[in-house]
Amino acid sequence: MRWVAALLLWLAWTGPASAQDPGRFVEHRSVPSTNIAPPHVVVWLPPGYDRSKSRYPVVYMHDGQNLFFKERSGYNKVWAADKAALRLIAANRVPPFIIVGIDHPGKERYQQYFPTKVAEPLLRGGIESSSGPLKGDAYLRFLADELKPLIDRTYRTRPQRKYTAVAGSSMGGLISLYALAERPDVFGKAAAVSTHFALIGPDNLAKTPGLGETIKGAWRVYLNNQLRAPRGRKLWMDHGTATLDAHYAPYQQVADAEVARLGWRRDRDFESRVYQGAEHDENAWAARLDEIFGWLLKDWK
Repeated sequence: MRWVAALLLWLAWTGPASAQDPGRFVEHRSVPSTNIAPPHVVVWLPPGYDRSKSRYPVVYMHDGQNLFFKERSGYNKVWAADKAALRLIAANRVPPFIIVGIDHPGKERYQQYFPTKVAEPLLRGGIESSSGPLKGDAYLRFLADELKPLIDRTYRTRPQRKYTAVAGSSMGGLISLYALAERPDVFGKAAAVSTHFALIGPDNLAKTPGLGETIKGAWRVYLNNQLRAPRGRKLWMDHGTATLDAHYAPYQQVADAEVARLGWRRDRDFESRVYQGAEHDENAWAARLDEIFGWLLKDWK
């Protein structure tokens, strides 16, 4: 009977430890770049990474300050992205995957996340001159040509585009969609959460009659020219109905229609959802992140 007691003791010790393994974080405090100011990057490695020889899919996420740790967040709110991943992995809804959080640059966040080519028809409206040079293309070069190769060299990743996702909210949603459109060779999935399709704030839109329709037209042209057919890619889009998100519906409807016209099929290639009462903040995005990851990443199983 002694061996039975020993076995039960071993199971009691190993079972909970495995179930409660939170994964671990690795900080890269200043990732070299010739395109942008070297950013701080935090990598979350899922449970079991250090004990296995497996390779893992990767989700690249913007606004890294607001993903994991409240003490690093500017708003004392976080997506809790690692917690959402842990729940989905434990439920066997997705396989273990790596999260790479890239810090935004502070005051130049707007410029760095702005989808540069969408602005080309709008430059006469003063968007660039009022905010400084737009740097979305430079940031995308950093993501695709500098950061991703570094992550692939450093960690056991599955580097193919099917296993490479990008996600963000607001301006981060814009640059996520832009990455999917501009670099389909690298990114196979994108989550554009509470996407700031309006490009500028509602007060500035109200000052220029007709500017909203001009911006919608710019999105139609851009998506038609650049997004093209899905060819195995997946796209999640959403918005709430409160605070800043209350202004997004007319722009999201334009994006939905254009994406569908390009041959993306709802619930297979793309999803677009409205969250009634949801605000434009990290708590709202955290509340639906299980749903976002669960839909977007389910074919990684």
